[in-house]
Amino acid sequence: MLSQNKQALIIAGGWTGHEPKECAELFASKMPARGFDVEVVDSLEVLEDIPRIQAKDLIVPIWTMGTISNDQERNLIDAVLSGVGLAGFHGGMCDSFRGAVEYQWMTGGQFLCHPDGVKDYRIRIVNHEDPITKGMKDFDVHSEQYYMLVDPNNEVLVATTHQSESAPWTNGVEMPFVWKKMHGKGRVFYSAMGHVCQEFTDYPQQLEMTLRGMEWAAR
Repeated sequence: MLSQNKQALIIAGGWTGHEPKECAELFASKMPARGFDVEVVDSLEVLEDIPRIQAKDLIVPIWTMGTISNDQERNLIDAVLSGVGLAGFHGGMCDSFRGAVEYQWMTGGQFLCHPDGVKDYRIRIVNHEDPITKGMKDFDVHSEQYYMLVDPNNEVLVATTHQSESAPWTNGVEMPFVWKKMHGKGRVFYSAMGHVCQEFTDYPQQLEMTLRGMEWAAR
């Protein structure tokens, strides 16, 4: 019998400082309770198999930096344009392929800097009615605070306010931090939280928000 669950593909690799393997294992263990069958791969070569990725309901990139080929990028974008969902977090989705501008257009943002490195700051819910953030309250984290280029077409759910010793010219900047958007027929979700895997344990709302975002993005 065919599974009635949604089909998710996690692509984990790239810079190991963001713990892609550990994050992939965490989400692969949590997503089945949300109605997903999860496949985890550690190579971008999966993006060369067009029928395989087109058959998925959700793709989760956990791949900081690195290089994606033109064909791999095109196949991923075409899958999302056709309705496959895309969801991810931190550098695993929005600092993935710095030279791939069409990929960045799809994700809705691109990492630039995290002034002062790991520090304390506040996560502020700006949309309390969306199902991804409904019932959640503002909370404090100790992590990198991303400064990003962002698509004005994003529907912003969460923001943070920058205060920095090393880059004081950014003080007071309201930075979109969690958003959702459409790209063609595909739903796209992103959270700038999630520097290392342990944060999803330390901040349960962060984990819940990310899982809800994945559910929303899935076809």
